[in-house]
Amino acid sequence: MQIFVNGTPRQTTATTLAAALADLGYAEARVATAVNESFVPAAARASHPLAEGDRLEILAPRQGG
Repeated sequence: MQIFVNGTPRQTTATTLAAALADLGYAEARVATAVNESFVPAAARASHPLAEGDRLEILAPRQGG
């Protein structure tokens, strides 16, 4: 199915947010996630389903000062 990751179309066979993150190389990364503009906490990713056309945002923390 096609989803959009940070605005870029991507093909995936993942059916959950956790599986999509693993497919994209973020399995162990500390990131914030949102699906269709709704925040999804890390504890809910394994049970959060994905559907065709979903918009996934992945944000990594940045250090600065």
